[in-house]
Order: sequence, then structure tokens, then C-alpha cells
Amino acid sequence: MTVSWRWMRRRPTTAAPARHVRQRTTAQRVAPNLKSIKSRLLTFAVLATLIPSVGLGLLSFWRYQVLIGDNVTHELRALATDASGEATLWFRDRVGEVRALSAAYTLIDVLAPVAAPRPGTPRIGAPELGLYLRSVQSKLDPLLELTVADASGRTIASSAAAPAPFVLPQAWPNTAITDGVIVAPPRRDEARGTPTLTVVVPILSQRNELVGALVAILDLATVQPRLRNLVGATPADVILVAPDGLPLLGARADAGTLAPLEPRTVALLRAQPGEPFRFSGHHWSDVLGVADVPRSLPLLVVAERDHREVYQAWLALLQFFAALVAGLTLLVGISAWWMGHSIVGPLNHLTDAADRIARGDLEVTLRAAPNGEIGHLTRVFNLMADRLRHSHAEVAAASDALQQQNRLLETLAVTDGLTGVYNRKKLTDILADQFARFRRSRRPFALLMVDIDSFKVINDTRGHAAGDEVLARAAAILRHTVRAVDYVARYGGEEFVVVLVETTTAAARDVAERIRSVVEAERFGAGDDPIAVTVSIGVTHSHEDDDGPEGVLGRADAALYEAKRAGRNKVSDAP
Repeated sequence: MTVSWRWMRRRPTTAAPARHVRQRTTAQRVAPNLKSIKSRLLTFAVLATLIPSVGLGLLSFWRYQVLIGDNVTHELRALATDASGEATLWFRDRVGEVRALSAAYTLIDVLAPVAAPRPGTPRIGAPELGLYLRSVQSKLDPLLELTVADASGRTIASSAAAPAPFVLPQAWPNTAITDGVIVAPPRRDEARGTPTLTVVVPILSQRNELVGALVAILDLATVQPRLRNLVGATPADVILVAPDGLPLLGARADAGTLAPLEPRTVALLRAQPGEPFRFSGHHWSDVLGVADVPRSLPLLVVAERDHREVYQAWLALLQFFAALVAGLTLLVGISAWWMGHSIVGPLNHLTDAADRIARGDLEVTLRAAPNGEIGHLTRVFNLMADRLRHSHAEVAAASDALQQQNRLLETLAVTDGLTGVYNRKKLTDILADQFARFRRSRRPFALLMVDIDSFKVINDTRGHAAGDEVLARAAAILRHTVRAVDYVARYGGEEFVVVLVETTTAAARDVAERIRSVVEAERFGAGDDPIAVTVSIGVTHSHEDDDGPEGVLGRADAALYEAKRAGRNKVSDAP
């Protein structure tokens, strides 16, 4: 109450107008209009209810896409599994036929003749065996070629004039009687124009001794009718693929019109059978495919559908939805522009004025705005700008003083107070930076370890003040002797380190000799009894096998020790 009374006593004539302003603001709240930002934002929020609609629509489309993907994946997985089963069943039937043929006495008698033939059975030779093989081949459609070889792999007879090459295993398994079957990887036989599969079955004598092998080349094209029956009217396709990714057989197309798969795609399909993948398929387009790996066949069964065809209806609906959303967005945009124009105009003036103040122009004054939120912001902004103008000079002065102090602190933090050269902390940073540059560019840097000879004697005989002067003068000589790009730092006590950038050992030795001779010729101190000072210097440079700058410092220190041991006032190179 005391504060309010004093304020009213100081300005008695403004009480009535203030009360009038409060009454007018209350009337404006009772009858809201579109001149306030709150009302405009409320109107825009009503229009923004379109956003949840769009979100729900996109969510529905996403769920629809997932449903389509699941259905197609289930269909392709079933096709791949059934096709793999059909191919395996076909293979087992063919192997059974070949194994039954390998047990024929006609083959065994040629490979393991007995002392006396069986009654009523004439002995046959290789020519007759060839006729027998051609006769059997003509009766079995899947067989393209039959070849009989002895145990060493030598061809005895064949149904073909030029039998295909084959390789027998060096050691058949002990279970050769029941399941001794060797299956070679399938391939595309360009001469016959069909995919083939080579099966090798052992031929055993009556004593179950291995006497040879029966090599059968099977026509994989005979599996195609089974694959077509599986595919039926579905838009999917089933392809048998060789281990190297080359297509062997398709349910809907010949292998010659199919594209090979990339090795990475084959590896993914083989590593995760039954899992759907999108890849560049056999029909030269992106497909959605599922693979299955038969246990007994060295091939891959791939069921695939064109990716665009799968999602064609979904894409059409999505395009329609996108057009609808675009139209609604345009309508909302026009409404928002019309409504926001009256908001953005005054706000632009405030933004421009704020930008001018941010650029340092404090002579900014906005024109008075009508009552409302914008008018209140304008008056507050003008008040803030006036206060900024009054305090800018004080802030600038304080900033200048602070910058000077910061520069002084930065200099003191890296500089030795006595000699004016870099201190040891800064030397550590310099060596780390030079070593990193050396690792990147392979350009070596040299290091000089400089020590003032008999410095303790100078301190003991001339006093610490004379010793400090010697240190300062020696540091000055080092700074003026090296290049501007090089670094001089006080390592500790009477030791200094000079870092020569991109300098070889020979050039570094020349610099060290120049430093040694200049220091030797210099006379330190004033008066009739100057001080003669010499330095010992160890020289080294960075090596490829250095793990860090510590190795360079260690070698330089060792070289300095050698210079001291050699009698001081010397320059010594690190080994």
C-alpha cells in the first residue's frame, strides 16, 4: 500500500487515463477479434487439424504396404519351398535310376570280369557296352549322356562320341554302397542348349569292391514342367540359379533371356533362405524375391515377383492421395498466407530492427503501433533499444579492457617470464603438432637441445642476477639465429630446445654450429669483467619409428650428454 500511495502521489493526473486503458483492454477481451495474435493463431490451429488427417492417411497406406509385403512374401516363400521340393524329388528319382543302372551285370562284367561267365550270359566288351549305354539313354528322357569309367578314371565306354570331361574322387566314402553319389555343380551346356547336372555313381563288384564309376549327365530342363505347374497363373517366377549366380532354368522363360545375379545378391539369398529381399532380378528389373537352398542339390531356388507390379495398385492410390493432399495444402497455404500477412507485416518490422541492432546499429526506433500484442512489443522494443544505446559505451569499454587482459594472459600462459621464449608447456604442444605433421607429410623436423656450460659456476661466482641476464641474452641469441618459422623454448633451468621445421640433420647441425659460435663470441655482462659463455648442443631429427615426440627429445638429450662428455662447447649428433 505504501508503494502504491507514493506512485499515485507522484503522478496524480495519470490515474484516470490508466484506468481507462484497463477498461478498454477488458472490453477487447470480451469481444475478441482477428486483430490479436492469439485469435489468429487459434484460427490457424483450426486449419491445422488437417495434419492429423494426413498422418492417419499415411499410416493407413503404410499398413497397407506392410500387408501387401507380407502376403507376397508368404506366396514367394511357399513357391520357393515347393519348387525346391520338386527339384529335390526329381533329383532323387534320377539318382535312383542311375544307381540302379550302375548295379547292372553288364557294367560289372566289363569292369570286373570273372573266370567263367554266368550260364547263358555272353561276355561283352567296350563296343557292346557303348551300344548298351546308348540304348538305355534313349529310353530315359532326362539322361543326356552316360559314361563308364574304371577305378582310375579312364573312360571305358560312353553313349556320346565325345564324352564330357569328369573328375572322380580320389577316395570314395565308406558308405559308397548306399549313398556314394558325387554331384558336380550345374552348368549351362551351350552345345546342347540346355542346363545340365552331372552325377557320378560308383560301380561295385559282387564283392562290393569299387571297380569303376558311372557318370550321368542329366537334363535340368525336364524340371521346367514341374515348375510351371507350381507357378500356375500367379505373376511370380521361379528360377534355378547356379552357385555362381548364373540362371539355369526359369518357370516362365529360358535361361538365355534371364539376367545373372550379382555375387552379393547370391550371398544374401543363400545366407538367409526364406527371407524376402529387394534386388535386381533375372528379368532386368527390381524384384521382391525369396530363396531356398535344396540340401542335396548344389543350386539355389529363387522365387521372385516384379516389385513395381506388386505395389502398382498401392502406388496408384498413393498418387491419388498425394494429389489430394497437395490440393488441401494449397488451400490451407492460401488461407494461412492471407491470415498471416497481417501478422507477418508488423513482425517483419520488429525482425528488421532486431537485425540492425544485432549488426551494431543502435539508432533504431520503431513507429508507434496500435494497441494489442504487436503494439506492446513495439513499445518494449523501443525501450530496450534506448537502454542498449545508453549502456553500449560502457560495454564497449569493458570489452576492450577484457580483451587486453585476455591477450596478456594468453601470452603469459605460453611464455617463459625470464627469457621471453616459449615455456615447457607450449613446447609440449609444439612437439605434438610437429610430430603429427611429420606423420601426415613425412617431412622431418629437427630438434636442438642447448645447454649453457658451467651455468652453476656463473650463478655461484657472479650471482643469480648475472645468471638471469645470461639466460635472457642466450634466449635472445637463439631467437635471432633461427628462422621465423622455427620455435625456441626454455626446457628447464639453463636448457633450451630449438624446433627447426622441415629441416634435415645436416641443416640442423649448421644451425647448431652457428648458435654455438655466436654464443662463444658474445660477451655477457657489463663493465670491465664480462662473462664468457659457451653452450653444448645435441642435434637430432624425427624418425619413422618414433612413437611420439618423447623419442626425439630422448635422442636430443643423449646427444647433448655426448657433447658435454666431449669437453663442452661442442655440437653432437644423435646416433
